[in-house]
Amino acid sequence: MRQRFITTILFLILTTNIFAQPRWGDTFWRDSVPESMRKDYIGFGEQYKGKEWHSLPAATFAEFKKTGNRTNYEGLLFEKRRQLAALVLAEVIEGQRRFLPDIINGLQSTLEETWWGLPAHYKTEVPRTEDQTVDLFNAETASLIAWTRYVLGKELDSFSPLITRRIDDEIARRILQPAVKTNYWWKKAGMNWNPWICSNWLACVMFCEHDENRKNDAIGQIRKACQAFTDLYPDDGGCDEGPHYWDRAAASLFETLYLLKQTDGNEKLKNMEAYIYKMYIGHDYAVNFADAHGNHAMLNINIAYPFGLYTGDKTMRQYAAYVGKQSDILTHPAHLYDKSGNWPSLARELIFLQHIQSFLKETPREPELRNVWLPDLQIMTAREPFVAMKGGNNGESHNHNDVGSFIVYPDNEPLLIDPGVGAYTSKTFSKQRYEIWTMQSDYHNLPRINGVSQHDGKQYAAQVISHKPGQLTLDISKAYPKEAKVNYWRRTVKTGNGKRVEVTEDYSLDTYEAPTQLMLMTLTAPQIDNNGIIKLGDYRIVYDDKQLTAQSEDISTLLDPVLQQMWGNHMYRIILTVKDQKLKGKIKYTITK
Repeated sequence: MRQRFITTILFLILTTNIFAQPRWGDTFWRDSVPESMRKDYIGFGEQYKGKEWHSLPAATFAEFKKTGNRTNYEGLLFEKRRQLAALVLAEVIEGQRRFLPDIINGLQSTLEETWWGLPAHYKTEVPRTEDQTVDLFNAETASLIAWTRYVLGKELDSFSPLITRRIDDEIARRILQPAVKTNYWWKKAGMNWNPWICSNWLACVMFCEHDENRKNDAIGQIRKACQAFTDLYPDDGGCDEGPHYWDRAAASLFETLYLLKQTDGNEKLKNMEAYIYKMYIGHDYAVNFADAHGNHAMLNINIAYPFGLYTGDKTMRQYAAYVGKQSDILTHPAHLYDKSGNWPSLARELIFLQHIQSFLKETPREPELRNVWLPDLQIMTAREPFVAMKGGNNGESHNHNDVGSFIVYPDNEPLLIDPGVGAYTSKTFSKQRYEIWTMQSDYHNLPRINGVSQHDGKQYAAQVISHKPGQLTLDISKAYPKEAKVNYWRRTVKTGNGKRVEVTEDYSLDTYEAPTQLMLMTLTAPQIDNNGIIKLGDYRIVYDDKQLTAQSEDISTLLDPVLQQMWGNHMYRIILTVKDQKLKGKIKYTITK
């Protein structure tokens, strides 16, 4: 009875003035959005005015199944959605109906597509009308169209009521009906698919579902799914998928709560929100553990700022203002809008602009937290020099075999790095995932013990030995399979004296099988001398040359275009090999200026 009561109240909230979100023709766009911003949004739309709307080719869709390539089709789909989103926001901001013909043509073209999602999320090599699987981008496209209906509904109806009727029919067929009827795995998941789809599904319910009972049913399922996501999330708010996916994990959960007008934010939600600035390094860099297609700060302010308002988090609000200032949002907001996702998020930009006057009054400030410890995720960050280290396990969402790895950014610039991830292919989320070099422990700052690398699986995990500000000790031996013949491997990373990072490897082996090696990843060409010193530009790695020998490899040829965009054209791997065959040992090395 209590759940039914809550659902009924939520339905009343949603159907009685959904929220005060301005639509086309509202004086808000003229009176509240600064003219310089308005001009840039309109200019962004004008580049698409009169541009042809292309169909999405079936042969390109089929490439994923036939060759493993997913980026060719995704690029075409994303650009088409970008075209529509740019035109819609330009029309809303300007309010002169100049962009309406292009928008109507774009809607018609999109509504005629067989399926709105990605080939990587589909069973067959070509999409079929009868299979309307609800994936991330089927839902994303539906949300874009639903929001377009909301803000431009009257103008679309003035052209022909058949447009909005077609929108309602297509969204019902593609999203509303299958989402309610199908027990999709993502409804119970603790990763990004759950809130990402739910936030978009909810927009479709709000704007395109006109049956009261079906609306109640959908809202109830959305709330249940979001609760499942929240329950599975760690109390420390850490995103095991990495900062890159926070935007569509915790931030999408907030987006859903915002649309539901739910105001009972709790401590866990605040921790989930704060995670993204806790991973901030400085100089616009962010910690990039797990699948990250970028190493720079991954903050989309059009969702982060409303999130900060919702939770009352001053640090988040000021961080968003800092990103806005760095990007010159007053004169170039369309650049941020364009980069706010795989294509511009119309929903988020409309929500953000509703708070633009509040945003412009914020004091910009970088969130350079001195020490961070996430006990559930087992991530430490500390400064002077900046270090981040992770424990966790090798069964995390978007996992890399990287238990115990660390990164070093002295002066907030990359020195020892996590390579991140290259372009997604058919291997990325398959049984062949760990054939990809960026997923392997050998290409993270980790040991290869007795010639054996880390293994994937939740049971391959770290144990926290101790933590204090600026220092973390983990036993990472359980991250390796039994073939490594390791009893314990206690790694300590220590920073905080303003000059150097100290790493200690304290280990015990059961037997000696092969030389143990320590891998270190860097962008700087190493200069190795014979005195226990490796020069990396202005910095040095100092080690005991009686214990270790050093060599380096240029692995630049492994970098695909995505990784080159992240790091440039060069990457190197340093290999420190343990000389002796002793079963117990302690190795210490430092990174210093």
